[in-house]
Formats: sequence, structure tokens, C-alpha cells
Amino acid sequence: MASVASPVIFKEFCPLYYLLNAIPTKIQKGFRSIVVYLTALDTNGDYIAVGSSIGMLYLYCRHLNQMKKYNFEGRCESITFVKLLSCFDDLVAVGTASGRVAVFQLVSSLPGRNKQLRRFDVAGIHKSSITALAWSPNGMKLFSGDDKGKIVYSALDLDQGICNSSLVLEEPSSIVQLDYSQKVLLVSTLQRTLLFYTEEKSVNQVGSQPRK
Repeated sequence: MASVASPVIFKEFCPLYYLLNAIPTKIQKGFRSIVVYLTALDTNGDYIAVGSSIGMLYLYCRHLNQMKKYNFEGRCESITFVKLLSCFDDLVAVGTASGRVAVFQLVSSLPGRNKQLRRFDVAGIHKSSITALAWSPNGMKLFSGDDKGKIVYSALDLDQGICNSSLVLEEPSSIVQLDYSQKVLLVSTLQRTLLFYTEEKSVNQVGSQPRK
């Protein structure tokens, strides 16, 4: 008996004006008018996260049709990478051009979920632009990479409000991609791709020739 083909679903692609209209195109800083550029993007079933050149994270809730804004204290610097995670709590990690990394634990209206916005900082290890972020599925581990080849592991204890970070790997070229699964971190740089085994702290290169 021939299998029944699944129905084809047609989708229309159009600009998200409801999202773009909620983000200012310019801001006023003193006597200067500063153009706002959108610099980073991530999405999941619940949120659309947009990073900007003014250091503001715009987080659009798809269920409530609401836009919220989060920023770094101190100087205004461009956000270079954002990474969402939905586990028991909703989390978003943000990296900037100077190497700052912060994690926001979002407020949820669901019973038993987080009721107060909390922020965790990855302090002082990265000194250059963040180019990649990767979560573990349970939100207890965050890996961050920068354009100088440093990869930092951050262990988060959301119940205790603690974030401990350490340098785990340093490559000679910029990190371009990170992905984590089952105690193995996939790392891609401008020169090579490798598997980093986090328990053994060993490296296995994918392929034998460096990228040209």
C-alpha cells in the first residue's frame, strides 16, 4: 500500500512590520541623533530577540504581542550575538563588541516559573567581540566564543543566582560557530572545525587540512 503524502503547507514571507515598527530607527543622545542598526537575531517559538548597535536588546513575545527592552549598564556598545533558550525558564544570552556577555532570566506568568527578571554576567575573560554562543539544553551551561579564538564555559546555578566562568579553549583564529550536545562542544573557527570533549578536555579535529 502506498504511503499517503503529507499535505503541502504554503507560507507567505513578508517583512515583520509589527516588530520593526516597535524598534526606533534613531535615538537622541545629548545633541546627537544616533542611527540604530540591527546587529543580531535569534528566534524560537516564544520570542524573537534582536540585538542593536546601541546596546539595547529588543525581545518580542510572540504569544502576548509585546516588545520588551533590556540593556547593559555603562557604555553603549553594539550587541554582536544573541542566543535564546526555552527550558524550565526562558533565558537569553547576549554578547557585545567589547567581549561582555550577560544572561537574562526572563519573567514568566506560568505557575512555578521565574517571577523576577535576573541577570548574570560573564566577567572579564573575553576582551574582544563575541562571535558565538551555545546553550546546553537545561540552561546550566553556556559557551561563548570571540574573534580572538577564546572559548569560555560558564556554569549557571539559576536557583542560587551564581555564574562561574572559566577559559576552556583558545584557538589561533576567530570562532565562527559553537554548538553543544551530550558533553561535546562543536567548534568552528576560520581555520578548522573540531570536537571538544568537555569531560576529558580533549580535542578531536574534523578533517586533516586547514581551511584556506
